[in-house]
Amino acid sequence: MSLDCDLVVVGAGIHGAGVAQAAAAAGYSVTVLEARAPAAGTSSRSSKLVHGGLRYLESGRFRLVRESLRERRILLAIAPHLVRLVPFHIPLYARSRRRPWQVRAGLSLYALLGGLRRENLFAAVPRAHWDRLDGLRREGLRAVFRYHDARTDDAALTRAVLASAESLGARLLCPAELVAARADARAVTADFAGAAGSGRLRCRALVNAAGPWANAVQARIAPRVPGPAVELVQGAHLVLDRPAPAAVYYVEAADGRAVFVMPWQGCTLVGTTETPFHGDPENVEPLARELDYLQAVHDAHFPSADGRRLSAFAGLRVLPASGRDIFHRSRETLFYQHPRVPRVLGLYGGKLTTYRATAARALARLRRWLPPPRPVADTATLRLPPAGDGGP
Repeated sequence: MSLDCDLVVVGAGIHGAGVAQAAAAAGYSVTVLEARAPAAGTSSRSSKLVHGGLRYLESGRFRLVRESLRERRILLAIAPHLVRLVPFHIPLYARSRRRPWQVRAGLSLYALLGGLRRENLFAAVPRAHWDRLDGLRREGLRAVFRYHDARTDDAALTRAVLASAESLGARLLCPAELVAARADARAVTADFAGAAGSGRLRCRALVNAAGPWANAVQARIAPRVPGPAVELVQGAHLVLDRPAPAAVYYVEAADGRAVFVMPWQGCTLVGTTETPFHGDPENVEPLARELDYLQAVHDAHFPSADGRRLSAFAGLRVLPASGRDIFHRSRETLFYQHPRVPRVLGLYGGKLTTYRATAARALARLRRWLPPPRPVADTATLRLPPAGDGGP
């Protein structure tokens, strides 16, 4: 059987880049098809955090938190130029839904799941130091806790992972859009079109990592099978022209939702929202009511901080369709592999922080259709190269 490569990956967001890197590190030949540009979608429009997911403890997702803290530790080691540990502050007021003892218990469990390493320990900020907290509202303030998580430039991190994949032998075709694909018992044939013309690739397996466009890509693959039941949820972010705070603030909105107020490129970034999205992912934009909401949350906690709106952006999360409220839906990657088309694996949702773990699971699910691996690198220790501009 004549093959062009072992694996075709559709999409060069963080998960597509991660799968390409993992596959190339395992010695497989890989081609990535990206219709727009690397990190053009959600992977450049996130909250810029590499974190364990403290709030996921409330919904009992202990395995996800433990895995995220492990992956955060790895990224701090392999990409110190892109991922940096920073202080986080949690202010609690008389009106806060979570009491100090609850937050203390959550942070204790967070530290335990992280292995009680020094970077996972937390402390209460002494009242005598509250005047140093970037103008945080003092009225009604009962307690402030400090712990550490990490932040990054999500687009630069994605480009670095993709550059690492290319250095290991992966090939990137961009712009190149998957037009159609057909899977049979022996291989997958993928037709694509791009700026350099059209082409065809024959491979052992295909990974659909197209993010919000994943079900649209799924519809181009034969035999035709339905994609999983998912929903798109919009997260808006607001950039304010006010000096960057010295820490990330994890604050509670009036409706009980968690919102981050954080430094970003010398300014202040506020996010995020959770708004159901219907339409073409190409057209996602922050809604006026989302920006008003974020502005109100910021102003309620930093009343003396003046700052005009500089810019705003919105990204799309892919979440399982469910009758549950958005907060309680899983943030873990949904792997979709229909028995009629087992050589095609779809990746839906997932977290920026855990892209490496997602990639490892993706390859494990395709092991039956791939040759024995011939490892040339370990992504857990392979330093990521500089990629693009920016930084945390």
